[in-house]
Amino acid sequence: MEVKIGVQNVARELSIETDQSAEEVAAAVRSAVSDSGGILGLTDSKGREILVPVAALAYVQVGDSEKGRVGFGTVPLPR
Repeated sequence: MEVKIGVQNVARELSIETDQSAEEVAAAVRSAVSDSGGILGLTDSKGREILVPVAALAYVQVGDSEKGRVGFGTVPLPR
């Protein structure tokens, strides 16, 4: 699952791949936001933990991972 996190006053977003489901990520975001002064904590697919203070969150986008596209596609060979 790909998760993109926008942080206030930062030009680039955080983008992580996680093995958590969309429901688990959404539950973690809701829990962190409901705690005053909370911290959003997610673990990426390599086991690293990402911690973002809720006060700095701009948005969290949860979506399916898109596999990287490599190559030029199928090109018919002349005969």
